Amino acid sequence: MKALTKKPRGTARPEPWHPYAWQAQSLLLAYPDEDFARHLALAGRFAAALPEPVAGPLLRFTAHAGRGAPADLAAAYVSTFDHRRRCCPYLTYYAHGDTRKRGLALLRLKQTYAAAGWRLGEDELADHLAVVLEFAAADPSAGARLLTEHRAGLELLRLALTDDTSPWAHVLDSVAATLPALSGDERDAVGRLAAQGPPEEQVGLDPYTSSPVFLPDPVAGGPR
Repeated sequence: MKALTKKPRGTARPEPWHPYAWQAQSLLLAYPDEDFARHLALAGRFAAALPEPVAGPLLRFTAHAGRGAPADLAAAYVSTFDHRRRCCPYLTYYAHGDTRKRGLALLRLKQTYAAAGWRLGEDELADHLAVVLEFAAADPSAGARLLTEHRAGLELLRLALTDDTSPWAHVLDSVAATLPALSGDERDAVGRLAAQGPPEEQVGLDPYTSSPVFLPDPVAGGPR
C-alpha cells in the first residue's frame, strides 16, 4: 500500500484489511444474480481476515442468504432497494435528491474513477453503494474519502434497512464498522435527512409545486 498523507479529522484512514471488507460488502450489495452463490463464498473467505465488528455482520448476512432460495432473495432485493425510496442505494440521492446538483455530484464521481484509471461498466451507476465500495477496494485512499463524504446518507440507509428488518442491514453495519464514528455535524445531518428527506428542486412557474423525485430505473439483469 502506498504511503498515506495526513487525513483530515474524521476521514477514514484505510487499514490493510479495508480492501477485503469493501470488496466483500460490494459483492453482497449487488443484485443477487446467478453468480451470487460464488459471491457468498468469497465474502465468507474475506471475512476470515477481518476484525469481528466487520466480519460478524457479514457472516450473519451470508448465513441468512445461504438458507433461502435464490429467487426469494432476488425478489427481496428488488422490493427493498428498487421500491422503497428510504432504502435508496444511490448515495448522491441523500445529499442532493433529484436536483441538478446531483448530476454534478455524479459527474465528480465519474471523474474520480477516471483519474484512478477505473471505468464503469455500461450497466453500472456511479453512486450505487456496491459500485462505490468496489472502487474503494481497488483504490482505498480515494474510496475512503468518498465513503466518508457520504457518511450521513450511509447512516440513514443503515437505519432504514434496520427499521425494515432487512438482512442487508447487516452489510451496512459492516460498512459502518470500517468508517469513523459519526461526528456531531453528521448526526445533525442524519436527523435532518430523516425528518425532511433529500432536497427537491422547484421547477416551472408554480412556486408551490415540487418536481417529482425519480430514482434511476433498475438495470435489467442486475441493478447496480
